[in-house]
This record gives sequence, C-alpha cells and structure tokens, in this order.
Amino acid sequence: MVGRFGAAIVKNRENKRQRTFSRRAALLAAGQFGLLTALVGRMYYLQVVESERYRMLAEENRINIRLLAPSRGRVLDRFGVPIAVNHQNYRVLLKAENAPDVSAILDRLSLIIPISAEEKARVLKDIRSRRKFVPVTVREFLDWEDVAQLEVNTPDLPGIEIDVGERRVYPNGEVGAHILGYVGVPLPKDLTGDPVLELPGFKVGRSGVERAFDLPLRGRAGTSQLEVNAVGRVIRELDRQDGDPGQDVVLTVDMALQREAMKRLGDEAGSVVLMDIETGGIIVQASTPSFDPNAFTEDLSPAKWRSMADNERAPLRNKAVAGEYAPGSTFKMIVALAALEAGVVTPKTTYVCPGFLEVGDGKFHCWRRKGHGVVELNRGIAESCDVYFYELARRVGIDKIAKMAERFGLGNELNLDTSGERTGLVPSKAWKRAVIGQPWMLGETLIAGIGQGFITATPMQLATMTARMVNGGKIVQPHVARDLVVRDKLTVRVIGEPEYIGVNSRNLKAIMDAMTLVMADPAGTAHRARIKAPGMTMGGKTGTAQVRRITQRERDEGVIKNRDLPWRFRDHALFVGYGPVEKPRYAISVVVEHGGGGSAVAAPIARDVMAAALKRDPARLAPGANVAGLRASDKRGQ
Repeated sequence: MVGRFGAAIVKNRENKRQRTFSRRAALLAAGQFGLLTALVGRMYYLQVVESERYRMLAEENRINIRLLAPSRGRVLDRFGVPIAVNHQNYRVLLKAENAPDVSAILDRLSLIIPISAEEKARVLKDIRSRRKFVPVTVREFLDWEDVAQLEVNTPDLPGIEIDVGERRVYPNGEVGAHILGYVGVPLPKDLTGDPVLELPGFKVGRSGVERAFDLPLRGRAGTSQLEVNAVGRVIRELDRQDGDPGQDVVLTVDMALQREAMKRLGDEAGSVVLMDIETGGIIVQASTPSFDPNAFTEDLSPAKWRSMADNERAPLRNKAVAGEYAPGSTFKMIVALAALEAGVVTPKTTYVCPGFLEVGDGKFHCWRRKGHGVVELNRGIAESCDVYFYELARRVGIDKIAKMAERFGLGNELNLDTSGERTGLVPSKAWKRAVIGQPWMLGETLIAGIGQGFITATPMQLATMTARMVNGGKIVQPHVARDLVVRDKLTVRVIGEPEYIGVNSRNLKAIMDAMTLVMADPAGTAHRARIKAPGMTMGGKTGTAQVRRITQRERDEGVIKNRDLPWRFRDHALFVGYGPVEKPRYAISVVVEHGGGGSAVAAPIARDVMAAALKRDPARLAPGANVAGLRASDKRGQ
C-alpha cells in the first residue's frame, strides 16, 4: 500500500512537471507568435505603409539636389557697351559633411595647390559659421593645370569638389569704378535666410550701381539633380532646371566720354559731372584718383586696402556725389537770382568795386586787388567781382539766399539712384542758432555771397543747379540708371513731366546771358577756355574756393601763390557750365581739389569734356550708331 501511495506521489509530481512545461511551452509559443506578429506588422508598416517615405529617403541618399547660382545681369552704357560682365571661374570647394577631418584634408590639399595659414583659418571659420552641407570656397580663379591635378586626386580628398562658376569683371577698370561699384561675398548681416546667398562664390553688390540694383541683377537660382554613390561622388546629372539670369541694367553714362573725363583729370584729385539738362541723365560721373574694382572680386590684401584707405587723395571716395566743397564763385548765380527774385536789384543795378568792402570793423576783399570799378550783373558774373556780390548778399539776406539754393538742389539730398550721396550745407540764421548756438552775423552773409564760409556742395549738386538754371527752371532728377533689360526685352522707365522751380524766366535768361559772357567776353574769367568751333559755344562760371584764411599781413606783403603752398593748402578749382549756348543740352561741373584757380585749371577740363560730348551728341551720330537697339530714348518721360 505504501508502494502504491509512493507511486501516486511520483505520478502527481510528473503531472505537475508536464503541466508546468506545457504552460511554459504555451507561453513561449505565444511569445514567439507575438514577436513574429510584431515583426510581420513592422515589415508591413515599413514596406507598405511607410514605403513612400523610405523610397524618398533612399532617393535622397542617391540623389543630391544642388542650387545653381544665377548668372548676374550685365551693366551696359547708354550705347549698349558692356561695362560689367561675367567670366568663367574655376574654384575648389570643401563640404564639411563629407570630410572626416577638415584640417587634415586642407593640409593634404595644400600639397597640390598652395594654401596659406590665413586661408586655412578663413576656411575653418567659414565652416564653423555655416551648416555642414553648405560648401565653402577654398580657392577661386584656378588655372586649368590646377583643376586637372585636383580632379586626379579627388578620391583621396573627401569633401573636396571642383566647381565652375562666374566672376564679375569690369573691362574698363578704374574708369567706371565709382559708378559701377563692386561686388563682394555676403556679410553675416546679409544672410537673411535666402539659401542662394550661401552658395560658394556668390557675390552681392557692395557699392555703386552694383549695390543699388543688386536684387534685379541677382536673378533667380536654378536646381540640379545629381546621382551620387555611397561616398558622395557624383555619378551623373539626372535633371537640371536653369534659373533666370539677372536683369541687365542700361545706364545713361557714355563710357567713351567717361574715359575722356578721367583722362583729362589725370593725376588730379577731382570730379567731372556731365548731365543732360532735359532728363537729368548723367552722361559722365568721373572721380579721381580711382581704383580697380576687379581687385575686389579677388582676394584684396589688407595692405592694398590700407594703402587706398589712407591715401590723402581718397581714391575710394566717389567725389562726384560724396565730395563736399565750398562752391566759391559758382554760387554767385544763386545769390543773383535770390536778389532778382526779391526785387532788390535789376540786371542793370550797379555798384562800385574799389577792391574791397568795409562793413563795421571788417574789410572784405575782392579777388582783384585794385577792384573792378562800376559793375552791373553781366560784368559782375563775367568778371566774378566779389564786391558786387557782397552788396547783393547784404541786400537780400542769408535766408532768401538759402531758400533759392535749396530750390536748385543745394543743401538737400537729390535722391540719386545710387548710394553714397552727401547733402552739402546751405546755412541759414535758424541753422546756426540750432547747430552752433550763436546768432548769425552780417559778415557771414557777405562771405556766403561769394560761396565761402559754411556753404558746401557736391559736384553733382552743382551740375544739377546749372541744369535747372538753363533748362527753363525744370526740376530734373539726376540719375545714372536708364532702363532694365529683362529676357532680352528693353523696358524703358517712364516718369511724368517735370515740375518747375517757379523762377521768373527773364531772370533766368539774365543769368544765362551773363554766363555766356564768362567765356565769350575777352574780360570773362574763362575766355581762354572757350570752345571756338561754330555751334559748340559754352556758357559757364569759374570758381576758386579758399581752404585757408589769408591774413592781412599776407595781403600786405603779397599773397602766397598756390604753387608755392603744400598741396592740402591750395585753393579748390571749380567750374560750372552748359552748352551749346544756342540750344543748351548739357550741364557740366568740374571740381579739382587743391587745383588752384578755376579759370586756369577747371575751365579747360570742362571745355574739353563738353566739346567731346557735343561731338558725340546722339543727334549728330549716324543711324548705325544705335547698338543693338539699346540706345532708345534717354528721356524718361518719352
């Protein structure tokens, strides 16, 4: 019986073990089934539900989409001559995401093309400041031999790419530098989220026309789909969608006349502005000394930059729009108009010039020591009698002079279509009280009457002033950009009819007649600089602006001649004029810094540039001179 009881116990234990095993087996089977179900479900999810997404990811690993930088628009002169173009540019790029060790790759690359420590530091800095997939330019302007060596060695240079882009080229170099400006890499403040700005070698306008019209010149980027292998090497191009090239900009500038003006200024520091009096189109805007804008598209060394920035003759400054000078006697027409409009004088009013004018304890001298005798308006302007204009200024007052000057474009922004313009200064009683905190003095009015003292103006303002005087008082707006060319179609910019200043036409004619005598009368200050050719005669006004005070002792002992003074103490030479007298078309202003006398230095330059302009007048050119239909009409309102 005990044996049967023991056998039952053993059997019971065996049954328990079987049940436990069965439960565990069932649990294991359930777990395996669950895992298999999850695996099948996951595979279904990946291969069916998410198939499109992973197909796309696979394609993205296989296909590399790149932005294609658009070709920058050209800049053309008024006759369609290209003055800012693009040339092919080979460059080497580095993409950090494909380079395991950027520093080592650069060291290896330097064995093929020289890379200085400064260049390496610049590349590493650019890589840190940009996203890893954005290529960084290592070196530009490679020759074909360098390109060939790099192509052979690219398997050993992960992350290195050879790219063909464009570089901006200015065929005329220094001649049009201040008009065109130059391009440069975008600064951090320029990176506004537009991915095109991060493309290697992409340049934006930094000054001049390049800056003012940067957006239309940029164009719209395209895209390229490239098939790449596992290490990022390009296998083939699958698709390409070219972007839209930038728009061409047509200027009012005549580059041949611009070159003539630059040549005529020579080594002087100065400016020439030639303007169409009816449209305000700038035909010439020369500033010397100049610089080569091509240097800014390449690697301009700090030493070269410093040499230009520290040059006392300021080659980087566009003197035509940013140079502020005392206008000297070229301001006398404004004083005369203010007096005529106020009715305090007539063209026949006379004053006696003994060579000076005494006011209180002050003595104000005329440039002619012995004086001009009895002077009326024509002779006052033609011979530039200072005493005559001391009297006019005293009678009309500084505030009326200031208001007249502002109407002719002085002392205010002209709202030019390029950057960098300065406003100059036309003082008034309220201005001095507000700025200096002192009352206006009568002596300051007299000095203002001959364009000295606080008064300053730019050459562009002086040309604008002259144009408004000789075109019947029309408020023309100076500009250098005329038209845009979009997809080979010329788009002429149009504005309405100009407004008028509101000055009596008889008074304007009296001023023009007097300016004619400046050159036509043997006693005129610019008679020697007249144009003798029929139909090309000029009217004008000379100016000499002092930059230092001449003491009474020096006057008694003899004024030191300009040529005997250091350059920075010599007088500025100025001239404004128009031509031809019979039917005015152009206004001109010339300023030569520390050049001496306006009649001896500035007037001959104006004569030569004006003569060249009249010979090249579109009305005189043969019909075949119209280049590619781009000349069109320079009249904005036509």
